[in-house]
Amino acid sequence: MTNYLIVGNGAAGTTAAEEIRKHDPSGRIRILTEEGLPFYSRIRLPEFIAGEMKEDQLPIKKESWYRDMGIDLTLNTRIVKADGDSRTLMDSRGNRFGYDVLLVATGSHSFLPPIKGIDKKAVFSLRSVDDARKIKVQAQAIDEVVLIGGGLLGLESGNALRKLGKKVTVVEFFPRLLPRQLDGPGAERLKARMEGMGFSFRLGAKTAEITGKGSVDGVLLEGGDLLPCGMVIISAGVRPNMELAQLLSLDADKGIKVNGRMQTSAPDVYAAGDVAEYDGKPPYGIWPAATDQGKIAGANMAGRSLIYHGTTMSNKLKVVGIELASAGNIDAEGLLEKKDRVDENIYQKIVFEGGKIAGCIMLGKTTGFNQIVKAMSEQRDVSSVKKDILSDDFDFKTLQAGK
Repeated sequence: MTNYLIVGNGAAGTTAAEEIRKHDPSGRIRILTEEGLPFYSRIRLPEFIAGEMKEDQLPIKKESWYRDMGIDLTLNTRIVKADGDSRTLMDSRGNRFGYDVLLVATGSHSFLPPIKGIDKKAVFSLRSVDDARKIKVQAQAIDEVVLIGGGLLGLESGNALRKLGKKVTVVEFFPRLLPRQLDGPGAERLKARMEGMGFSFRLGAKTAEITGKGSVDGVLLEGGDLLPCGMVIISAGVRPNMELAQLLSLDADKGIKVNGRMQTSAPDVYAAGDVAEYDGKPPYGIWPAATDQGKIAGANMAGRSLIYHGTTMSNKLKVVGIELASAGNIDAEGLLEKKDRVDENIYQKIVFEGGKIAGCIMLGKTTGFNQIVKAMSEQRDVSSVKKDILSDDFDFKTLQAGK
């Protein structure tokens, strides 16, 4: 009986466990996680902060699911030692976990830039349910919040606090919001709608210092403007959790290096999700890539021979209640051929390279996004429908092969 060990209970680790069980009904599967909850979606943490969801509603997979799947889930467990030769890990309490095959799916953590005063009380990032709990408690004692960084989870946490009656100001170094998902016109449209909700923005601005004696009382911008607040939330991107990779001496650069089978440099050790570097590129940092990689890793851990060929960069979500989807090359510089649609509540843009779709933005309406991403992934020629692709009556099924 094979002994499978997975460290990390996010999208990659959970998908891998499910895939292993499909191919190996009798092997032992154990998942270790530092989290205190079973697998949950981080994007729903702002709903918890806003009081729209209870903590016990956060998990996507209930404990009964793990029991039914024959998966041992061990929460609140941090690995501090590893021995690749004996194939053993040890946690902070001295418990040892052996394995025949190991998956490192340790995910990522919030990046905290070197800002003076960032170590003060009431400075948070939002990455875990524990972070959300702390933000929720602090929100009871303050009226004004500054978000440093216009990232997705930061904007969502700001919206949660706005719903609680807080004044929210966003400080963003880039000249536009969500620079990975939106071009200039799209970002300006989102900004205008958020200003209508009560948000304030300082774009193209840099934080000089977080002020206050012990606890936060403001954010000082370069140039001298002081933004008073009782809480700061940092949303400046993420970095992979590399501690276990270092303990196992795995080859790594931007993340843990993996081949197309999701194998690392160590025998019978795989990696997937936000911690994995495939084909020399930084970790994707998106849910679809984590599940794709988890599926490949899990199948191969159980003896199959599947090959990962990359994931099309795409995001489909809601930002402050507004539908947003983007994929591929959004061509923020305006160098490529495009088809766009702009009206009162919608901003859509399809980017073309020759007869193929290179990227897209859909703000306010995301109909057809999945078909567009599939057409991009499969490199389909869509020349015959270019002129009609964003019309009201366009049938996105025509993007399917053979249509």
